[in-house]
Amino acid sequence: MAIDPDLAELAAAHGVATGYNDGDRRPVEVDEEVIVEVLGLLDVDASTPAARTEALARTRAEAARGLLPGTIGTRTDLTYPLPAPGTLTAEDGSVREVTELSGLEPGWYRLTVPMLDSAGSASAAQQQVTVVVAPATLPATPRSWGWMLQLYALHSQQSWGIGDLGDLRDFTAHAAEQGASAILLNPLHAITPVPPVQPSPYTPSSRRFTTPLALRVTDLPEYAAADAATRAEVDALRPETVGDRIAHDRVWAAKRSAAELLWRAAGRPEPVDPSPDLVDFATYCALAERFGGRWSLWPEELRHPGSPAIAEQDLGPRIAFHGWLQQRVGEQLASAREAARGMALGVIGDLAVGCDPEGADAWALQDVLRLDVTVGAPPDAFNQRGQAWGLPPWRPDRLAETGYAAYRDMLRALLGNADGLRIDHVAGLFRLWWVPPGRTPDRGTYVHYDAAAMLAVLTLEASRAGAAVIGEDLGTVEPEVTEALHSRNMLGSTVLWFARDLDDRLMPPAEWPEEAVATISTHDLPTAAGFLTGEHVRARADLDLLDDVPAEERRAAADREELVGLLVAEGLTSADAPDEELVVAMHSLLAGSRCRLVLASPYDVIGETRQPNLPGTIDEYPNWRLPLPLSLEELRKDQRVTRVVAALRSGGR
Repeated sequence: MAIDPDLAELAAAHGVATGYNDGDRRPVEVDEEVIVEVLGLLDVDASTPAARTEALARTRAEAARGLLPGTIGTRTDLTYPLPAPGTLTAEDGSVREVTELSGLEPGWYRLTVPMLDSAGSASAAQQQVTVVVAPATLPATPRSWGWMLQLYALHSQQSWGIGDLGDLRDFTAHAAEQGASAILLNPLHAITPVPPVQPSPYTPSSRRFTTPLALRVTDLPEYAAADAATRAEVDALRPETVGDRIAHDRVWAAKRSAAELLWRAAGRPEPVDPSPDLVDFATYCALAERFGGRWSLWPEELRHPGSPAIAEQDLGPRIAFHGWLQQRVGEQLASAREAARGMALGVIGDLAVGCDPEGADAWALQDVLRLDVTVGAPPDAFNQRGQAWGLPPWRPDRLAETGYAAYRDMLRALLGNADGLRIDHVAGLFRLWWVPPGRTPDRGTYVHYDAAAMLAVLTLEASRAGAAVIGEDLGTVEPEVTEALHSRNMLGSTVLWFARDLDDRLMPPAEWPEEAVATISTHDLPTAAGFLTGEHVRARADLDLLDDVPAEERRAAADREELVGLLVAEGLTSADAPDEELVVAMHSLLAGSRCRLVLASPYDVIGETRQPNLPGTIDEYPNWRLPLPLSLEELRKDQRVTRVVAALRSGGR
């Protein structure tokens, strides 16, 4: 049934999709009921014919007045026309008269333009607009190779039950000696500092701050300065690793207690020159300790960072502790980056697609987030009911109204702690699948963002930081997303399992895209050994996640045969080679590809069959809790690592 034309016009004006193409590129219409509901979440009432008519009249009137968007994103090589001459103020305070936006240096500007009257002439009323001018491209990424790490999975003789920033420093120093150019990390976003600790790095409390779980307590200057008795008390808190699972709650309890001992012994120092954002984050942490990790259940007067009631809580010492802790974590991360100084790219951080709706960012940034919505994905061949990730989206209208300040500040915080940035689900800069409150994942629709503005902010801030950008553009991603990345010298993602042509056949590496990062797998997919042995089928079968296990086993066997056939055709191995040889050949395949950057994972290199995360599960599978089977000291000596490094370097990298 055709959608109401007025509703379609209203939805288009506010970026709400009335239809989309599914994973097979077939058109799907969105129910009018869902469209109306999502418009309502953007404060547009389309619930009745009368309300729809009124909302549409306002939308048309604004268009007739020549109103510009609240924020304009453009590039140095583009021209943006203006409806009337205006005044442009640069970051240094200089002012110029402009009739169009062209020939500008990269930077942030404030534009003042007159509004148009009903006759189309300039009126006395004025509009203030934020302008973001980005360079046309980032510098090209050199042809090279590196490692991708789930940092929590590392462990050494010095770490406390979870991979830490000392492990990262040591791993990075050794990787630099091997000739690696980059270390890509899982998100190191901050946790809520009360149990239960969220193990998934992709459901963080804050994307602007760093997890204290990664702190190495014994590297703190306060530990070095402490007396022997205090150091002994700290040492006694070290948690023992039990079994083959990372115990996040136990590790955090030990590290928090040890850090507090040292902080008190040092005279309870406060953070040096804390930013307002750090104060907000530390305040959230202090309130969470007192009232629990779900701020929506706190006393109502404490549910907003601007509330004067917060000052009455006497949180000063706890705010100081959490602020100090963040600064110490930042120093250790900087030390790890220093070990990568000789690398072409360095340490690359990872930006999760969203944050915990009960976490620090949701509390501090609730004015620009839609907290009762979860983002996800529409139904596809792998998830026929769709997906809901439990993460609230940015409100595109509020981002534009506020000059993308929250998004900009988040990027600055991340780029201040990394040499590059991977954007998880980079299609989210263009559109996100919104699932309204109380709805199942299939009852949602896409909400579009101003991709020009989102990309301009990202490109400008990355350029200023001298950082590379990688976009995770896997799955159902519209071609314009990848094209936008490549045109800006940002890298896309190519995964061996998915590198297929239009006939669904594995492509030879000579046909892979150049502007991409090549990997064997990802954290959500089978490891190399898991793929070769069919572990990914067994794991899902054991959890009763498959409707037809024999069919999946046949498909897995056929996929293995096809992959081995490609490796043989490329002259990298023989058909009867053992799995360990096939793993080396896979890395040689990647190294010989056109892709600018190739990343290897320790999981693949040392034959781990279990993947870090099994989508569709929570506690049924030990997601994000699996340590590497070898210690950091053992990894350095393992001959499989030596052979893979040689294979990666043989590709002219």
